[in-house]
Amino acid sequence: RGRKSGRLAQCFPVLGCGSHYEFVIEEFCLTRFRLDMQELDQSQWCSWEDTAKFYEELTNCTYLLASNMNCYWPNRMVDEFFIQVHRRYFHNCSMSGRRLRDPPNRILGPFIVVPILVTILMTALVVWRSKRSEGIV
Repeated sequence: RGRKSGRLAQCFPVLGCGSHYEFVIEEFCLTRFRLDMQELDQSQWCSWEDTAKFYEELTNCTYLLASNMNCYWPNRMVDEFFIQVHRRYFHNCSMSGRRLRDPPNRILGPFIVVPILVTILMTALVVWRSKRSEGIV
């Protein structure tokens, strides 16, 4: 009997994490995250540089509350919680989590200019070689 009550005591904190834990993470963590996200323009929501700090704080908040309440982390409620957060704030973002945009010109420029120059150079070389070999025949 002592073993069974010990097992039940070990499981009780996990069972006690249900709706109370869900309420606490929404009250403390999600409320703060909402306020942080409201500081940003919606066009910045997909920018990882702009949202990483807020997202990290949200994650840490759910972890600390779970730890203080003797709940496992991550758990099913945390997974569902983050799915809802993603549906609300990140549903229009790319899979990489970054806003898609062209690279800066200093990076994009060489990828455009080098192939053009190589094409012109190779064409000039072929024309020059063909004219030179015509005279040798």
